[in-house]
Order: sequence, then structure tokens, then C-alpha cells
Amino acid sequence: MSYLVTIGLEVHCQVKTNTKMFCACRTSFGDTPNTHTCPVCLGLPGALPVLNQEAIEKTLLTGLMVDCASPEISKWDRKNYFYPDMPKNYQTTQMDLPLCIGGGVPLYDHCYPTDHRKSIATPNKVVRLNRIHLEEDVAKSTHLGNSSLIDFNRAGAPLMEIVTEPDLESAEEAFAYLRSLQMILQQGAVSDADMEKGQLRCDVNISLRKNATDPLGSKVELKNLNSISAIRRAIHFEIQRQTEDLDRNIPQIQSTRRWDDDRGETQLMRTKEDAHDYRYFTCPDLLPIRTAPLLEKVRPLVPELPHELAARFEKDFGVTQYDASVLSSDKHLAIYFEAVAATGTASLQTRQSIPGKKAANFIINNLMGKLNEQGIGIDDCPVSPEKLRALLMLVEDGILASNQANEVFAVLYHSPEKAPAAIAGELGFKPAAAGELEALVDQAIAGNPTEAAAVRAGNEKLLNFLTGQVMKAAATKPNPKQVTELLRARLL
Repeated sequence: MSYLVTIGLEVHCQVKTNTKMFCACRTSFGDTPNTHTCPVCLGLPGALPVLNQEAIEKTLLTGLMVDCASPEISKWDRKNYFYPDMPKNYQTTQMDLPLCIGGGVPLYDHCYPTDHRKSIATPNKVVRLNRIHLEEDVAKSTHLGNSSLIDFNRAGAPLMEIVTEPDLESAEEAFAYLRSLQMILQQGAVSDADMEKGQLRCDVNISLRKNATDPLGSKVELKNLNSISAIRRAIHFEIQRQTEDLDRNIPQIQSTRRWDDDRGETQLMRTKEDAHDYRYFTCPDLLPIRTAPLLEKVRPLVPELPHELAARFEKDFGVTQYDASVLSSDKHLAIYFEAVAATGTASLQTRQSIPGKKAANFIINNLMGKLNEQGIGIDDCPVSPEKLRALLMLVEDGILASNQANEVFAVLYHSPEKAPAAIAGELGFKPAAAGELEALVDQAIAGNPTEAAAVRAGNEKLLNFLTGQVMKAAATKPNPKQVTELLRARLL
């Protein structure tokens, strides 16, 4: 039987700050375990927390980027539970007065899995948010058979919890939501949102029902997933598992399950607690805050969102919708592209511009292909935008053909300290001396009368043959396009 799928996501995102949420310990990744701790993040008796204002401001900035409202007063609460990753046996979080309420995250078409983009059920969908609240992260647990290791370096790091309404209907929409949200968070510089470093983790709530008029089915939560592709696989499995149970009249129980990626299945961890099981109460150690002054402070920091950036690239640079979506998907890539193509920068206004489409094509097809091959991002690109711009200017000035530019780029990538023009000279890509190219063209026409006559009769394909003859005779390697145009002017 077919069932309606309802999915809600709880995304935990580490806020990009230098220190933890309630103490001055440094936030870090990959450092020696348990070296960034103090009485506050270790939960020692008598230790008192102090709010991290930067974390609060970046959470409010996130809310502004996704159209959230904020209550006039926001406060912190204690969520009580017993687990080794929180030694004080409660987590300082927010319950009834979170920093951000409502809002929504647009699902960008290019954020869906590649194999699903032609069958998007609801284009331009916006997933409603319930809330964004700010809390402290827990320690990192590593389970080794019959023992566990606890690293408290992460304990106390500022953590936003971004909670959706139950608006998602498939694993593919969940995939697109997470990628779209990741782009927005990175665009606003509120988080690096690197799932491999645990900066973005996700709990998935799934329920099935027969008809849209039926109440939502029992919620099954998949806990602490940290890979977007694994989340997609886990949702597909869980939908199939619940479908098979319901077809056999086995009711679902509200529960928490874990995803075993090696086995490709979810496994029961525990039946799910409700909010009252956590015995929430207002944190007595932290005063409530007024949000209005902080909102006014961060409002000017709201950046162009990816869809706004893409629309501007299409309008200002004449790139295709696909190119714009790729270039706007990473804020560092967008900055790089603008540095190559834009003339809006004061230092470039007096210089010839690179056509946006040509710059986009070279960045996406050549540069990004090389970076992907090396497994690095645009942040670590060895070729500066100024060097790439200089290379493309050689093409615009007719000194290099496109295939020659590719050869120069291959050398430039590994020798970024060199000037593109110098590399072109080393490879022999030099304009012919005045009159030399015309003489070579005349020589090729005189030496190949049959082919020249065929071109005059309309067989333009033979221009390539004559171009090749000129290139062979040239002492340097002139631009083949220039040679072809000279031949065309002589013969047609």
C-alpha cells in the first residue's frame, strides 16, 4: 500500500565563534582531546555561565536571513537528562522563548540530488521553520565495543537548533533542504556548516499515514546523522521499513532509531521521550535578554542570499541560470567569479571586462574541474582571480585561442607565481610579427590551389586544412582563430 510521508528535520549547527557558549574556552576541531575545558564546560559544582554575545548575534542574523521573527524577550532554560556527554546532567538551551520563531528555507532546484532534478514534485518550495534556538553542544563520544571515550573539547560550543515544520515529503526534499540551508549559513558566515567536522548534524522525524485527512502517524526519530547522502539513504530505508510494518498491521511506536550506514538499516535505540520527560525550567544563572538592540546591530550584516546572488549574476553578467546557480552556491566561489569578470570594482573600472559567460565557463569547466580532481575547494585554489583574469584577457585580446589558454592554465595551476603572458611565451604562443601572418596565409593559399578554390566555391570546412598549413609554417604558435579569419577574408 502507498502511504503519505511526512518529514520534519532538527538541524544542529555549530555557530562560528572563537569561544564557547558560556565560557572562554576556545572552540576547535581536531585538537588534542580534553585540552579546551574549564569548570563551566565540565559542569563542576559552583561554576557559573556567561553568555557569548557573538553567538547570540549570529543566531539572530540567521533568523533574519530566513525571515524569522524574534520575541521581545528571549531566555535560557535547563533541559535535564542523564548521559555521559553532559556531566552536569542538564543542557542549557531554550524552550518557550527562543531567539527566532517562524521563517522558512527555500529549496533551490540545484540542491536536489542530481538524479532527481528533472522530477521535482514542488518547484520553488519553501520549508517552514518552527524555531531557531541557541544552546550548548555536548561532548563528543566515541564508542569502542564495551567502552566509550569522551572528548569535552566540543562540550559547550554554541549550537543553533533549526527546527522545521513537518513540511518535507521525501528523502530528496530533505537532501535539498540541507544543502540549501548549508549554503545560506555559509553565505552569512554564521557557520562553516562542515558535516565532516560535526559542525552540522541532523535528526530526522518521519511518520506515515494513509490519507491527508488522517492525523500524523507515530513519529520515528533518526538520531545524529552527519552526512547528507546518508540522510537520504536512511530516510528511504525508514520509509520502506514503516511501510512494510503498516502493511502487516504492525503499529509504529514513537521511538528513536540510529542509522547504521555499513548495514544500510536503522536500529532501535529507545522509545522517545516527550518534552515533559526533560523537566524543563528557566535557567536561574542567566538573565533574559532584549532582542531589539541586537537585531538592529546585525540587520546591516544580512548578505545577498544565494537566490538573490544568482539572479544578479544572470542580470549583470548574462550567465545562464545553471551557471548562476553554481557560482552562487559557494560565497567564496561567487567572490572569485566577480573578481575575474566584474568591472564594478574601482581598480578594474578602467580595464577591459571579461564577458561573464566566458569567465563562468572557464571557472566551472576548467578551474572547478581541476579543484575537484585535487579534492580542494576554491578557498585553497593556487590560481588567484587576478592571474585567471590576466589569462582570459589574453584570449579576449586575440593572443591565445581557447585551447591554447587551456594549455597555459595547466602550467599556471602548478606554477601560480608565473604571469600567464610569460607562460604563453614559454609555450611558443606569440603573435606573429607585423605582416608575417599575412605572408604565411598568402603562401598557404598559393601552395594549395585546389583547396583554396574549393573554399572559394563554398566548402568552408577546408579552411581548417589551410589553417593547419599556416600553423605548421609559423615560427611561433599564433592564434588559430586569427589565422582562420585571415584566410576567410582572403578567400570569401
